[in-house]
Amino acid sequence: MAQSTARSARTPASLDRASPKSRKAATTKASTKSKAKPTLRTVKGAAATKRPSATASKSRAPAVAKADSEPEQKPSAPIVSKGYVPLVNIPKPPPPPANFTLHVGDKAVHPSHGLAEVTAIEHREIGSIKGEFYILRIVDNGMRVMVPRASGGTAGIRPVMSAKEADRVLDTMRAREVAVDLQPWSRRFRAYTEMIKSGAPHEVAKVLRDMYRLKFDKDLSFGERRLLDQAKSLLMKELAAAKGMTEASLQAKVDDMFRA
Repeated sequence: MAQSTARSARTPASLDRASPKSRKAATTKASTKSKAKPTLRTVKGAAATKRPSATASKSRAPAVAKADSEPEQKPSAPIVSKGYVPLVNIPKPPPPPANFTLHVGDKAVHPSHGLAEVTAIEHREIGSIKGEFYILRIVDNGMRVMVPRASGGTAGIRPVMSAKEADRVLDTMRAREVAVDLQPWSRRFRAYTEMIKSGAPHEVAKVLRDMYRLKFDKDLSFGERRLLDQAKSLLMKELAAAKGMTEASLQAKVDDMFRA
């Protein structure tokens, strides 16, 4: 009995000594569980964000269907004009005579330089072109121009106009109409330049007529003076040669024409 009493007396003491360790273990385990719980909650939260709910997928479904039903509208390409669009309708000049040939000393008209004289016919080789060339001396400024003899008509070389044609050109200059009535001045200048570059006598006469009238009404601008000088250099010498007059006498006749 005494031994059983002693054992029973020692048992509570051993239990009391073991209780702090068990409490520490329990506390550590509890803290571990408490630290692990936020990690698990964070993972669950991430999983929730990666996996959208069925409600969200249903709400986005109509938007996708709408996007599929409406095709993308491509921006329209800008409209670009093909090539240069002239402002003036200039008729094509008549072709030169079929038997048109030039000899040294003859006079002809270059479409870009006016009256010229053939000073020589030489055999030249320029690049890939080999053959005979007309050597032209421009009467207005003495410049020399080479034109292939075989393609003189294609280059616009033509004979000097006749006296009757010169009278018709002078009638064009007497007309009271205005050749170009465009706004602003830049468009008019472009139209007059097209007429001069054509080399056609009647078109150049229209430019000369309009610039002469402006000259008697006001002081010409730089561009207007340039057009007047170009038209005079292209036309006046040819008219004088066609009429058998000196250029000074023809110039006085034209001045009187526009003063009237």
